[in-house]
Amino acid sequence: MCLAVPMQLVERHGDHGIVANSGVTLRIALVLTPDAQIGDYLLVHAGYSLSIIDECEAAATLRTLKDLGVTES
Repeated sequence: MCLAVPMQLVERHGDHGIVANSGVTLRIALVLTPDAQIGDYLLVHAGYSLSIIDECEAAATLRTLKDLGVTES
């Protein structure tokens, strides 16, 4: 089973970007979400953004992960 984590795009540099969540930042590939904009929430797995999601969906997923003890935020 794979787990994609919601993260917010904070920088974009062509086909790559920087995402952040709970003080963690990652450099990821944006080739699967070429329309991603700064501020968008993305589902991130294995260094790639898989899809753009809305803020409410991101918050709900992060709450669930926290309740399961997977994340701190």
